[in-house]
Amino acid sequence: MDIADRIQSLRKTKGISQEELADKVGVSRQAVSKWESGQSAPDLEKIIILSECFGVTTDYILKGI
Repeated sequence: MDIADRIQSLRKTKGISQEELADKVGVSRQAVSKWESGQSAPDLEKIIILSECFGVTTDYILKGI
């Protein structure tokens, strides 16, 4: 499982849409879609925000631990 898979899995587990996650993180829905498809990756600032939204560590998002 890579970053893209973890972001998508966490989002689906929380039951939120790509648009809702985009609003929470301050990016477009297209950016979230690209993260989840592996076309791009969030920068460190966004990874920190994602970890807070999902209640997981940045290490989990980055490395799965």
